[in-house]
Amino acid sequence: MSLEQRLQDVERRIAEACARSGRDPGDVNVVAVTKYVSANTARLAVEAGMRHIGENRWPAAEEKWRLLEGQAVFHYIGSLQSKKVKDVVGKFDYIHSLDRMSLAEEIHKRAVILGIRVPCFLQVNVSGEDSKHGLAPAELAGFAASIRGLHGIKPIGLMTMAPVADDPEETRPVFSRLSTLLRELNASGVLDEPLTELSMGMSGDFEVAIEEGATWVRLGSVLVGHEDMNG
Repeated sequence: MSLEQRLQDVERRIAEACARSGRDPGDVNVVAVTKYVSANTARLAVEAGMRHIGENRWPAAEEKWRLLEGQAVFHYIGSLQSKKVKDVVGKFDYIHSLDRMSLAEEIHKRAVILGIRVPCFLQVNVSGEDSKHGLAPAELAGFAASIRGLHGIKPIGLMTMAPVADDPEETRPVFSRLSTLLRELNASGVLDEPLTELSMGMSGDFEVAIEEGATWVRLGSVLVGHEDMNG
């Protein structure tokens, strides 16, 4: 399928998931994860109508960012090292992986220098897998309280990654739990403004994530494909 056809197919599947769960498809945003495709393919994806681009390493993203600056909205979706913050803040419009205080402080400092506020998702390791980054659910409220004074950060939502599963239904409890955590955190009043966004769901499970309240889905293989970057 062409990139346009892939996007149309994804939009159809999103609409069907929303119909099943009584949601408005307009409330679901798609991040095209381009980390496994070339800068040229990323450009073609944007031309096909994919406005949001997701990358997880600055060295690999730099060429795409320079090519598409001003044409796309960039999302940093990978684990972010504190020493790399200077490369990311000011270039990426959203950070999906805020999960520790040292990182929060670096983002805040860089944002203050640039005179901006950085929209961030707090990453939660709902599944508890050792291979995944993120706060433990029990740590979330305390962490949210600790970043309250860092005005360079604008917390907007929560992010998680579900375990890889042959049956997407197996991921539902993870997504449901993140939705519950969002409601509980908002009810606690620990943040100045309520969180409104849920970044969850990838190519293999995004429909289940949408049924459980995802407002951002991060789609790579199903949307832009996978290229041999060494070929």
